Amino acid sequence: MNLLAIVGVTGVIALLFAAAASCKISGFRVENERVKELSGIIQGGAMAFLYREYKTLVPFVIIVAAILAWKINVPSAACFVAGALCSGLTGFIGMKVATKSNGKTSFAAMHGMNDALKIAFTGGSVMGMTVVGVGLLGVIAMYYIFPSPEVITAFGFGASSIALFARVGGGIYTKAADVGADLVGKVEAGIPEDDPRNPAVIADNVGDNVGDIAGMGADLFESYVNSIIAAMAIGAMA
Repeated sequence: MNLLAIVGVTGVIALLFAAAASCKISGFRVENERVKELSGIIQGGAMAFLYREYKTLVPFVIIVAAILAWKINVPSAACFVAGALCSGLTGFIGMKVATKSNGKTSFAAMHGMNDALKIAFTGGSVMGMTVVGVGLLGVIAMYYIFPSPEVITAFGFGASSIALFARVGGGIYTKAADVGADLVGKVEAGIPEDDPRNPAVIADNVGDNVGDIAGMGADLFESYVNSIIAAMAIGAMA
């Protein structure tokens, strides 16, 4: 078995682990209706933000890919699009599972710290393993199709582009919601700062998921694949 096959199998194993962890999270039942309601609202808001963000990024990806195809070559444009898609995919999967884990972790905490930590760590491992699995398979697939380190660098460029928007856009939204929730908690009489009756608190929780999960996941993905691509480029030059 050659090295490419070994790396590919490693990526598949990582994705299978992520799928198993996701199924474990989905199988945990929340019996508290209030927790279920608030968790559903936060999940809906987070996915709505992510959908709108990705919809806005589509024209950007198309324009940059067209410029790369015109100025450099078509394989570089294809690698750029693939990197952007893989980065967006990791953010989507991480967000989907994490927003499911939030309420379930809170409910599990009612029965003890160990139960809550198991749910939290299992949910977090999905994002980590997805980054590793998709990153390895993406780089290997691009290298198999376009066996040139110069072309594959565009894959990292695509991943970095999505990470930039996800990190900055999510951070701005998070801070705006955080400040809004703080102001309402200080101005409105009888409403504590973290009271769910304050709509900005829901937005703040949505922002935490957007910035610290989707944004962080895309950031980790681009760092991971770019470190691999950089090592490949250095090895090719040596």
